[in-house]
Amino acid sequence: MPLRNCAPRSQDVSQAAAIDRHCVGLGPDTAVPRLFLVSVEEPIEPTGLLYEPMICFVAGGTKRTTAGELSQVARPGEMLLTTIDLPVTSNWSRCPTGPPSCTSTTRRSPRCSSKWTTPHRPSRRPPGGQVCAPMTPELVDAVTRWVQLLDAPEDIRPLAGRIESEILYRLLRGPLGPVLRQWSPADTATTRVREVVRWICARYTEPLSIDAIAAAAHMSSASLHRHFKAATGMSPLKYQKNLRLQEARRRLVAGDATAAQIAQAVGYVSAAQFNREYRSAYGLPPARDAALLRTRLATDHTAPARRA
Repeated sequence: MPLRNCAPRSQDVSQAAAIDRHCVGLGPDTAVPRLFLVSVEEPIEPTGLLYEPMICFVAGGTKRTTAGELSQVARPGEMLLTTIDLPVTSNWSRCPTGPPSCTSTTRRSPRCSSKWTTPHRPSRRPPGGQVCAPMTPELVDAVTRWVQLLDAPEDIRPLAGRIESEILYRLLRGPLGPVLRQWSPADTATTRVREVVRWICARYTEPLSIDAIAAAAHMSSASLHRHFKAATGMSPLKYQKNLRLQEARRRLVAGDATAAQIAQAVGYVSAAQFNREYRSAYGLPPARDAALLRTRLATDHTAPARRA
């Protein structure tokens, strides 16, 4: 059963301590390939992000993500698998009685190896793009040793690959195994969704129709909609709109151009439609929202543990 309280086990504490020794703030890369860390002392407000395929292991605190109509909550001792490129709203919070919110994440969810698979009955239900599951004690131990390599840099090169292979093995043998295997075959509806997601990401500024997206996926429009929404929590066109709005918000905060120029750059023909959809997504008109975010970032500059 998933853990439902904030009191971590001893292995979770060890993992959180190892993460906290090497991490200040959100998402720095590490010397261990495909490992990056997150550690926050205070709750982080919901943030729009584009997640790549990855697995997040939660050692302390709570990680929440929302993609369209789908939401996931990962608590200490749990893991969150993201199987496709997915625009999400994400936030982290610290448990009042536990350690700082700490996660270790491996970018790019691993491909399955046939020698590690176990017999299973294929599910008829399309898997979601994000899945939360409890970590087994053996997996917690492997991830902890993986993070602790940062304490001994000379061990990273000879041992990191072996530990990563063990983590993959534990994942395939654990509760996420069936989901990983569903995303691995070369030509299934789920892998077609993954490919068409990348296709949309590469063309998100272009005018796209459902028929064009379905043709790219080699699926009927009805089948595309069903499988795409099961994986992402939204329709293909809503997915494209979220990509546009996230990129527009990033550019507005960076001060690259005016709101009208940015709206056109991300694919909007009508500035009025952009303003309306932006306000619906973020609660404020583009210019006001960007100014508020810049003020928050300037304030957080004095608090490294909270910088995004």
